[in-house]
Amino acid sequence: MKQGNKLNEKSERIAKFLARSGVASRRESEKLIFDGRIKLNGEILISPAIKVTPKDVILFDNQPVATKQPLRLWRYHKPDGLITTHKDERNRSTVFDELPEELGRVISIGRLDLTSEGLLLLTNDGELARALELPSTGWQRKYRVRAYGKVTQHDLDKLQKGITIDGIKTGEIVATLERQKGDNAWISVTLREGKNREVRRALDTLGLRVNRLIRISYGPFQLGNLEKGTVEEVKLRILKEQVGHLIEIPDVKNVKESKTSDNKKFISNKRSQNPSSINHKSKKKLPVNRGRLHKRAETSHNKANKNRKKN
Repeated sequence: MKQGNKLNEKSERIAKFLARSGVASRRESEKLIFDGRIKLNGEILISPAIKVTPKDVILFDNQPVATKQPLRLWRYHKPDGLITTHKDERNRSTVFDELPEELGRVISIGRLDLTSEGLLLLTNDGELARALELPSTGWQRKYRVRAYGKVTQHDLDKLQKGITIDGIKTGEIVATLERQKGDNAWISVTLREGKNREVRRALDTLGLRVNRLIRISYGPFQLGNLEKGTVEEVKLRILKEQVGHLIEIPDVKNVKESKTSDNKKFISNKRSQNPSSINHKSKKKLPVNRGRLHKRAETSHNKANKNRKKN
C-alpha cells in the first residue's frame, strides 16, 4: 500500500533529482551514488535507478540536498591558472574556489583546462548543463588561439575533416588564419563538440604549439567585454529565448525577477585584480574625506558664531 502511494506521488530518478538540484550533472550524480556519497532516508544509496519523491530525505556528503531553486545561468570570464573542477587531488586553485559566495553551489557547462581562459557558462541546474553539453544540441564553441609556429590557410583547411582523439573521430573543425606575426599565428577556431583538449590537439597535428587559448562564445552566449574574473547573470527572458526549446523554463510572467541579482556582475575573489592595492586606496581615501568634511563643518560653525557676536 505504501509503495502504491509512493508511485502515485510525483517521483523521479535520484540522479535526475540531484542534477535538477544543482548537485552535479546526471552522469556525475550517478558517480556520486556509486562512490557512496548519497544517502536516501538514512541509508547509503547504491543504485541510480531508485526513484524519489519530495517526501524523501536525501543527503550529499551528509548534508541535506536543497530543494530545487529557479533555474539560473551565468557568464563567467575564466582567467588562466584555474581548473574547472570542484575538488582537485593536487590542491590547485579551482574556478569554484574563486567564485563569489552569492552564487551558491553551481556547476560548469563544459570545461576549460588550466591554461585556457575566456567564457565559461555556470548554472545551478544539472539538467541544463547536460542539455547544453550534448553534441546533438549543435551549439558552436568559438575560440581565438595564439600558437607557436607558421601555418597557412591551406594547412588549416585540413582540419575540416576532423581529427582522431583517443581513437574517436571528431566533428568538423573550422580554423581561419587571422594573422601570422613572427613565429606566432593568431587563429580563429570553431567546433561543435569540444572533446578534451580538442583545439590544442588539432593544431598540434599541424606542428603548432598553442600558447594561449580564449573561448569567446558558447552557442548564442558571448564573452563580449566581460572583464576577466567577472560573473554576470543571464536575464531570465534571454535564457528562455535561447534555451527554452531544450529544457522547461517557467514563463517570465510567472517568475518575479530580482533587480538585485538579475544581470548583476560579481568580481571573483583573487585572480583578476589586486585586492591589496584596492583596499589600500579605499582605506586611505576614507579618513581624508572625513577630515575634509569635519574641517568644513568646523569652519562653518566658527563663521556662524562670529556672525552671532557681531549681531
